[in-house]
Amino acid sequence: MSRLDESKEFLAIRIAVLTVSDSRDLSQDRSGQVLVDRIEAAGHTIAARSILRDERAEIADQLRAWVADPEIDVVISTGGTGLTGRDVTVEAHRDVYEKEIDAFGTVFTIVSMKKIGTSAVQSRATGGVAGGTYLFALPGSPGACKDAWDEILSMQLDYRHRPCNFVEILPRLDEHQRRK
Repeated sequence: MSRLDESKEFLAIRIAVLTVSDSRDLSQDRSGQVLVDRIEAAGHTIAARSILRDERAEIADQLRAWVADPEIDVVISTGGTGLTGRDVTVEAHRDVYEKEIDAFGTVFTIVSMKKIGTSAVQSRATGGVAGGTYLFALPGSPGACKDAWDEILSMQLDYRHRPCNFVEILPRLDEHQRRK
């Protein structure tokens, strides 16, 4: 069973938050604010925050820019993961991924099923890795962002979480680029 190893020191990581929306600005960004509040309450640092329209190329360009920034360890986006024609965040993420974290979407669906039942099938939450950076795409609802953070990301982004976590392997994500 998972647990926190209190003998280990907490390691703060640097997280960028991207909201994808055709209709919201920063003052109306409830989902992005949910993430910012939870990230900061956990002791992590908000390295960047932005809002973009549902445009695949623009989203992918922002993700690539943040992946290239050595001051960002994780990118979490919210919005654009549904099934409508304008929902292109998942495709933009996959344009950037080197590796997809397949189980992230599965675990998110399990968490969502407990809250919204079979409506969870409409989410396409995803996670992946590129350039030594973790990327996660969450639905655009505040509830979904709470669920993803509280039940998955808060633990996986805590170095003390056992039996394993994303932070402990963060330095090794780009080891293939260092090999000769």
